[in-house]
Amino acid sequence: MSIITSVAELEKLYGEAQETSTAKEVDYITPHYRQFIEASPFVVLATSGPEGLDASPRGDKAGFVRIQDDRTLLLPDRRGNNRVDSLRNIVRDPRVGLLFLVPGSGTTLRVNGRGVLSVDPALLESFAVEEKAPRSVLVLQVESVYFQCARAIMRSELWNPERHVDPKSLPTAGQILAGITAGRVGGEPYDKAWPERAKASMW
Repeated sequence: MSIITSVAELEKLYGEAQETSTAKEVDYITPHYRQFIEASPFVVLATSGPEGLDASPRGDKAGFVRIQDDRTLLLPDRRGNNRVDSLRNIVRDPRVGLLFLVPGSGTTLRVNGRGVLSVDPALLESFAVEEKAPRSVLVLQVESVYFQCARAIMRSELWNPERHVDPKSLPTAGQILAGITAGRVGGEPYDKAWPERAKASMW
């Protein structure tokens, strides 16, 4: 196996980036980048901590990531599995990466910066949905913003309905849990209860 072991080898292999690949990166949210953030209902939150890296999905109605100003983003933490892997990382290492997706668009948006977790009552209440406020809000100070070209989305045909996978062809959450725990948790009861459980705990 041939392995690249230096940045010099890597740069020799790939060559220099074109100006269009570097000029797009800025340290603030431009009006054009604002449009992508406001249209996005889904973002991947990347963090780093002593135990390693974490990438976690975050989703809500389009525009759920609030733009406080052109260098500050606010991301509410909605209900989930309470593992708090990402949040635990942020408390110990403030470096954060966001990858915004917009259904139907091949262009994605990347934001890097440093974050803190706020539990300010007024801020939490401002993000309430169905009278349920998030338990914390990520306050991200933007350090770099740039769009990612559409090749990955185009190659994957992510938004093409004809390429969508039938969920019935995949194992369910209950089946996965039962398989891992030798039936101790999960199984058919878990899957049957999930729709109502999710509905009741969405916010």
